[in-house]
Amino acid sequence: MGYRTYVLVCAGTACEASRSQAIYENLNKEVIAAGLEKEIQVVKTGCFGFCEKGPVVKVLPDETFYVNVKPEDATEIVKEHLMKGRNVTRLLYDKNQSKKNAKVEDIEFYQKQFRIVLRNCGLINPEDINEYIARDGYKALEKALFEMKPDDILEELKIAGLRGRGGAGFPTWKKWQITKEVSDSPKYVVCNADEGDPGAYMNRSTIEGDPHSILEAMTICGYTVGANKGYIYIRAEYPLAIKRLDIAISQAKELGLLGKDILGSGFDFDIEVRYGAGAFVCGEETALLTSLEGNRGMPKPRPPFPSIKGLWNKPTVINNVETWANIPVILLKGGKWFSQIGTETSKGTKVFALTGKVNNSGLIEVPFGTTLREIIFDIGGGIKGGKKFKAVQTGGPSGGVIPAEYLDTPVDYENLTKLGSIMGSGGMIVMDETDCMVDVSKFYIQFSVDESCGKCAPCRVGGKQLLTILQKISEGKGEMDDVDRLKRIGFAMQKASLCGLGQTAPNPVLSTLKYFEKEYLEHIEEKKCRSSRCVNLLRYEIIPEKCVGCGLCAIKCPVNCISGEKRKPHYIDQEKCIKCGTCYEVCKFGAILKE
Repeated sequence: MGYRTYVLVCAGTACEASRSQAIYENLNKEVIAAGLEKEIQVVKTGCFGFCEKGPVVKVLPDETFYVNVKPEDATEIVKEHLMKGRNVTRLLYDKNQSKKNAKVEDIEFYQKQFRIVLRNCGLINPEDINEYIARDGYKALEKALFEMKPDDILEELKIAGLRGRGGAGFPTWKKWQITKEVSDSPKYVVCNADEGDPGAYMNRSTIEGDPHSILEAMTICGYTVGANKGYIYIRAEYPLAIKRLDIAISQAKELGLLGKDILGSGFDFDIEVRYGAGAFVCGEETALLTSLEGNRGMPKPRPPFPSIKGLWNKPTVINNVETWANIPVILLKGGKWFSQIGTETSKGTKVFALTGKVNNSGLIEVPFGTTLREIIFDIGGGIKGGKKFKAVQTGGPSGGVIPAEYLDTPVDYENLTKLGSIMGSGGMIVMDETDCMVDVSKFYIQFSVDESCGKCAPCRVGGKQLLTILQKISEGKGEMDDVDRLKRIGFAMQKASLCGLGQTAPNPVLSTLKYFEKEYLEHIEEKKCRSSRCVNLLRYEIIPEKCVGCGLCAIKCPVNCISGEKRKPHYIDQEKCIKCGTCYEVCKFGAILKE
């Protein structure tokens, strides 16, 4: 059945948490009540990416883009837009409160993006295989099975220059070729969907919005390397992504696109979904495979690499979600087309979860070579509250911070490494002038210490030592030798740790020391935190000239450390003060100095 209008409702996790399911149901009710169900179809889609403004509703074919939609807005959208052809102006994206934008191409957030991985997210119903097929879904698989030999596929990937999007950026074609050439069998194909970086949700959103692209790519890989079994390892905290994977696998099997004798080609390939318990270390490939085998997720020494001895000591190709999502496009459009996007050494695009102190947080996809400034200020809309940009953290707990002087750096694997950070899976957290670099380092090291498997001493002991020193500095007990200790321990961890978690865990410390060592010295020498984040270094004082002696601060103080006569300046006993900030918050006269 053809419809004159399609209403797309974001049904990613973030929007569902903001009642997008109720929006979808209300729109359907209103459409039916208006007798328009044969003309208008309401569709649940994956993530549109503009999470800051969700829930999002998009109307096709006119491309009208509504933001911050509530369930009760459904009536007005149907009656005004769908029945009368008039935009609901109050729901349109409005950046400067002066210009109303109706279409996606008019919104700055999307203008510098280029979607390959996220090509179907926000455009199709991820729970309907027919919508994926309508957008060239499974054509790449058909082409691979009937028009290409395994070596042809490897050559196309080599021309494309696709590198793994999960961490180090190893060439995808090479990883596949190694497994293909190993004579041992059976062979396995594994999708790493265990993203655990704070603030990262790239893999989750890709699966939620386009699960079939992962299944198609894994099947192509199975044919290429000679594997008949695939596993998707995904953390159990992603129930919506798991649900849509299960639906997609069932639908693909029903249409003969997965299972026995795929498309009558004689090739068999099946995929199972396996759940992870949420251990960050299981993002490391050998730890993931160990967990997949039913054991405690702990890394193994390499070599041998999984391509030769992986799952159950058999040859295994393991790539992450974003890497897999690129494969069908490369086979359909050609490696040459893909290689023209990006930089000389980093081809294609990269998906980032842009979060933190930025106006437009969300899921973005940009060509490699896009600068940090373009991402943060053009796509991200700049810093919240008009505050000053301080640094951006890339690569999550394994990455480093990059200061303002490098905002014009083109983003690719090599440039981020030179700056002391990494690409990682794609987390990007923006920080402003109110963030303390010692506190930031402490947060990430605490995370790494909590998530360390404890197998090797450099990570287990080194991480704990880094955390102890950082806590000491943040409490005003630091010594000058502590800076050198942090560096020595960090460098030792990089060289001696067993896996990538331990080797990269000190990156936040080493990068903040590289660019913001002055802040560390202020904490140690002056017992001062310029961002007022380190509570033990705070000092609250009453400004006599501003204090009217109302006594509100003394009444609210939980430890009774404030005294003074009525209508006369009060005084804070610094020995009793617990730095809670209550006095600062309740004072109506700006008489409390916080420094």
